[in-house]
Formats: sequence, C-alpha cells, structure tokens
Amino acid sequence: MHKVFKTNYAGRELVVETGEIAQFANGSVLIRYGDTVLLCTATASTAPREGIDFFPLSVDFEEKLYSVGKIPGGYIKREGKPSEKAVLAARAIDRPLRPRFPGDLRNDVVINCTVLSVDQDNSPEITGMVGASIALSISDIPFNGPVGGIVLGLVDGKVVFNPDAKQSLASQMEVTLAATKDKIIMIEAGANEVDDQVMLAAIKEGHEEIKKLIDFIEEITNEIGKPKFEYESAAVPEEAFNEIAEFADKMMEEALFVEDKAQRDINVSKVTQAVQEEFGEKYMETPSFIADSLYNLQKKIVRRNLLNNHKRVG
Repeated sequence: MHKVFKTNYAGRELVVETGEIAQFANGSVLIRYGDTVLLCTATASTAPREGIDFFPLSVDFEEKLYSVGKIPGGYIKREGKPSEKAVLAARAIDRPLRPRFPGDLRNDVVINCTVLSVDQDNSPEITGMVGASIALSISDIPFNGPVGGIVLGLVDGKVVFNPDAKQSLASQMEVTLAATKDKIIMIEAGANEVDDQVMLAAIKEGHEEIKKLIDFIEEITNEIGKPKFEYESAAVPEEAFNEIAEFADKMMEEALFVEDKAQRDINVSKVTQAVQEEFGEKYMETPSFIADSLYNLQKKIVRRNLLNNHKRVG
C-alpha cells in the first residue's frame, strides 16, 4: 500500500514515500528533501554466508548523471565508475549504520542509495543516510535503529542545520553528525579554528534536531514496519570461549606483551597453533569458534591490562 509521510527537518520539508517502488526489497523508500530525491533500498539474504567471520554489509551510493540534468554522450555513453564523492558518501552512510546490526549476523545485507535528482541546497549524502535508516527500520532485517544524520554549519556566529549552497560557502565549519536518540555515534568535521565550546554546543544542538527526526522515523516504523526475521547466530557459545580462554589466557598474554611487532605476530601464531592442536578435532565442524574465541580473548587481555596495570601492547 502506497504511503506518504511528511515532516519539517531543519526548516525544510522531508517527504518519505513507500509501498510503490522496489517492492521486492526487504525495505525501500523514496525520500525527498527539497528537490533532492533518492531511492533507498535494503535487502538481505535468507541464509548466512558460509566461511566468514565478519558481517557482510555493502553500501552503494549511486550517482546518476540525469540527476543533475546531464546525459552521457560522446564515445562513452554509459555511467562510469563511482566518483570519489560517491565512495565517500557510501562510507559516511556505512559508518553509523554498521554497528547497529547484531554482531552475530552473517547474512549478506546490501543498502543501495540511488540519486534520482539533486538540489544543490539539499545534500544527497544526508538524505541518503536518513533514507537508508528508514529503509532498514521498516524492513524485516535485524537492526538496532533508527539513526539520523545532519550537517552543521556556522554562519555569522550562529549554528545552521543542513546549510544551503550559499551558507556552505560562508560557513566557518562543516560537521557531519550521525546519532541515535540516546547518543552521538559519528562525527566528521572540518573547521576554521572554531572554539571548542562553540563546536560542542553545535553538536548538542544538532543532536536535539536529530532526535526530532528519529521520532518521525519511529512513527513510520510503528505504522508500516515489518517484524524482524529470525537468523542463525554466529556467536561463539560461552562454554566454548571459556574452555579456550582457560587453556590459552596465560600463553596469549605472554605472546602479546613484547615490544617487537614481528615477534608478537610470531608468538600469537604459535598460540593459535597450540589451540588448534588442542581443540581442532573437537570444533572440526565449527572452526570459526576457535578463531573468534582467540580474537575475543586478545581484546579481553588488552583491555584487562590497560585498565588494571595501565599497560599497552607495543
């Protein structure tokens, strides 16, 4: 069913449409901010990818030449590879979203933000971040969101939210902020020697504006959001970690705290080999348990020594 949701965001109308385009995606929205329009979709595989120890998330930010009124001509009549700006936009969207997924999820997830129209006064990057967050929130993909984003400027000593093209030229800073309702999760900033207290106050004001946006996203999710699907967890069972940690804790601590990095890598490899020999047969069908347990053990040891002994690796 086609639904349209509207709100005022940083002094401009934000329109979210869903239920009409990209219906085969787990979640999709057509988002408009001023005359900037993006189609944001989120899709996930039905089963986890085999043989990996990381969450396979891919974020694509696709710029179309027709979005700025240009048609490819001459010898090359097709869209080229992603521009540097598109790559950086994809990374800016990826950074705040990636930590909001369950750590034990191994299903492939692809977020695609296609730029259909660009208004020079309204950033497609922030619009894409908001659109991706909404697409994930209303989808059945496990996601601990929503997340909101905003750009902060400073013009004539006053904080400006999502500055337009003219304000951006006069602004003393450009800060991209991403946050949940509870906390700020990403800051990307450049400024002309702005006072620390001014920067801090601007970030706090930006967070308050993002909270209003998140309330809007939650309203959409409550109305049309799908139940999150069950997935096969890739987390290491507690008993497996405790068993491996009990065997390798002392060896791993001795291996880590040497000054020479090359020697440290050799030492860790020897500990890994010893653990493989001890538990390889027991965990033959789930070899990732050993690798993940050793990785988690290293983090635990480093943290323990940092807090208790004020001792760092290297």
